[in-house]
Amino acid sequence: MTAHTAPRTAADLDANDPLAGFVSRFIQSDQVVAYLDGNSLGRPLKTTVDRLGGFVTHDWGSRLIRSWDEQWMELPLTLGDRIGRITLGAAAGQTVVGDSTTVLLYKLIRAAVDARPGRTEIVIDRDNFPTDRFILEGVAAERGLTLRWIDTDPQGGVTAELVADAVGMNTALVVLSQVAYRSGFVADVPAITAVAHAAGALMLWDVCHSAGSVPTSLDAWGVDIAVGCSYKYLNGGPGAPAFAYVASKLQSSLNQPIWGWMGAADVFAMADGFVAAEGMRRFLSGTPPVLGMVPMEDMLDLIEEAGLDAIRSKSLALTTFVIEWTDAHLAQFGVTVGSPRRGERRGSHVTLLHPRFREVTRLLWERDVIPDFRFPTGLRIGLSPLSTTFAEVELGLTLVRDILDQLSD
Repeated sequence: MTAHTAPRTAADLDANDPLAGFVSRFIQSDQVVAYLDGNSLGRPLKTTVDRLGGFVTHDWGSRLIRSWDEQWMELPLTLGDRIGRITLGAAAGQTVVGDSTTVLLYKLIRAAVDARPGRTEIVIDRDNFPTDRFILEGVAAERGLTLRWIDTDPQGGVTAELVADAVGMNTALVVLSQVAYRSGFVADVPAITAVAHAAGALMLWDVCHSAGSVPTSLDAWGVDIAVGCSYKYLNGGPGAPAFAYVASKLQSSLNQPIWGWMGAADVFAMADGFVAAEGMRRFLSGTPPVLGMVPMEDMLDLIEEAGLDAIRSKSLALTTFVIEWTDAHLAQFGVTVGSPRRGERRGSHVTLLHPRFREVTRLLWERDVIPDFRFPTGLRIGLSPLSTTFAEVELGLTLVRDILDQLSD
């Protein structure tokens, strides 16, 4: 067996972690030994308990419907601007919060392909998240378009070269994820966006697995459209609304298909016909999910305090620790790393591969260690930097080793 360098100890890494103090701000549970799924659902913050209580008793309970005029009507836009500034590298007036990721993807994909009349193809990779692929299949059927699929290494991701081979004069839109949900591969957003633009296509990025953990510069990179969720690294809670980014230069030319009163130019005119609002409000439809937006404010405060570059540094340290620990302690059981080993190409999760990981995941959950399983053989270790310690990661990985050892007897 090939010798590997022993990983740095979890205790040393925690002792020297400049962000270690942030962990105590999150609600901890005596029903969890190690939470390794923060890239699917982030832990709640302690301050969110008070914020939600204040919302119920004051904003909702005392101000009642007056809160619409006082703050709620503009909240999708003001909160969107905060998300854009703190996590996306987006100037004000380009990000809005509302609907689910699925609905926002549908709205913006429909708007984008309709803005490229005469072009008949949409490009996406086969390993993209099912929602993205399913929405595109539906839109293609609805609009009589063709999907052009990119095949990728499932342990890697989409490159500019692969996109260049797929796009052409018929390409209306390219839809890709900045961080691959399975492998954690970080795409070269500016290079790929430039390839799409050279072909005359629009570019939509899914930033669900990057917003809040990977520094992103949508404005500087020339991105057209982006959609992301808020319950992963933005800790908005289960079912928290998604957000959409549309570059200023495109907003007036994109007509989303779900017309509702909140997207109208005059919300309270009760007009006979629909006239879209200017700016990002035009991408709203129904009444925004105000309650679901409340917890995000606390996590945005925390991200801004810590700094996204520092968060990224800890993310890389955590994922490197997982890979080193796997090489030293799990490789002997046949476990391999299904994520990029180069830090700059890796997001904030690591996927480990073994044919028995579906069974292992079930046994881990029974013992209060919570990763998630990704078909067919992947154990995904999701690491939310501000709420995760190295010791917690080591506890989880040690149990993976012990279970594999038992199963091999």
